[in-house]
Amino acid sequence: MKASARNRLPGVVTEVKIEGLMAQVELKVGDNHVVSLISAEAALELDLKVGDRAVAMVKATSVMVARDED
Repeated sequence: MKASARNRLPGVVTEVKIEGLMAQVELKVGDNHVVSLISAEAALELDLKVGDRAVAMVKATSVMVARDED
């Protein structure tokens, strides 16, 4: 697989919800959870199922970073 996105987060699919034209895909990435909204067509084409290994690729114009204050 070749892609221009450099921020790649490998994980395991924990949930796939397909409703209408959209799908919500959840991945467990280490100790974190990533939720993505993709088209239902893409989710079906990828044949995503709970337990599958997948990669979340992030390509964004801005990313917010926050820090807990002590």
